[in-house]
Amino acid sequence: MQLSVTGIIRRFGPVAALGGVDLDVAEGEFLTILGPSGSGKTTLLKAIAGFEIPDEGAVRLGGQDVTLAPPRSREVGMVFQNYALFPHMSVAQNIAFPLEMRRRPRAEVRERVAEALRLVELDSFGDRLPRQLSGGQQQRVALARAIVFNPRLLLLDEPFGALDRKLRESLQLEVRRLQRRLKLTTLFITHDQEEALIMSDRIAVMDKGRIQQIGLPGELYARPASRFVADFLGESNLLEGRARNGVAELAGFGAVPLPPAQPDGKVTLLLRPEALRIGASTAALPCRAEAVVLDTVFLGQSAKLRLQLDGGTEMLARLPLRPSDPPPPPEGSRVALGFAPEDLHVVPQG
Repeated sequence: MQLSVTGIIRRFGPVAALGGVDLDVAEGEFLTILGPSGSGKTTLLKAIAGFEIPDEGAVRLGGQDVTLAPPRSREVGMVFQNYALFPHMSVAQNIAFPLEMRRRPRAEVRERVAEALRLVELDSFGDRLPRQLSGGQQQRVALARAIVFNPRLLLLDEPFGALDRKLRESLQLEVRRLQRRLKLTTLFITHDQEEALIMSDRIAVMDKGRIQQIGLPGELYARPASRFVADFLGESNLLEGRARNGVAELAGFGAVPLPPAQPDGKVTLLLRPEALRIGASTAALPCRAEAVVLDTVFLGQSAKLRLQLDGGTEMLARLPLRPSDPPPPPEGSRVALGFAPEDLHVVPQG
């Protein structure tokens, strides 16, 4: 493993910002730490970078224990949300700064800065000041500065948070392309679930200073290990019922078959909005109900519907919208809805 974090605990007074974090990141992997504000993401990143010293635990880079090492000796590149560029320095001078701090020869500095500018497609911007650049260009400069000295690890702390949606999506693809090209081991911090699903090889979901689940994006989305992960990662319908003899009684739907060997008792079932069918297509489904459309939101390639079952339960449905499709049902209309039992995931209790 390129990065190994073992039993990291970091306290601030009586509060444990990190409550015993274990994490391994393979060489060349792009791993995202995803979680809400206050979950401990940035504290973990600072402990890895050397800006926070943990109270307990160890950080290893390439097998070397760097828990107490200063940031400058860890060979870690870091990109912040606010870019942290030196306003009085040109673009080229900003990118050259890490190399000059390492006392690299001038010829090598020039060569590496030029290559970094080419990589982020800012070849002709070397003489400009940061204030003469757009937000997206400044973020590229920050990225170039973070990779110019060939770091062992790249840390990205919510780097796209200040950008508009279109530019953010463009830079997500650029950063991923560059990371793969350079085979950079990368740890990415975000609270944006969609961003995490798009960019990551694996995702670690954090809450209350601990990693709640780690795995491939598709695994976490389809089979979350807790109610928190199910609710936080993407939109969800969480249905409560009681399991008995292999079926669960769900309000509005009646008896719903469960996976084999499901024990009796309280059960929470996850149904993603895109798995819920609306209208005539529900006729052949074993799990059906009727509902009233409370809201219809147009999202371009899809529409999101908020529905209320006769018993009062609210659910979300997401319908694909193709040019040949009829428009989604309007607010106030009554519709049939249903799903296939195999689209349900039993969320572990606790």
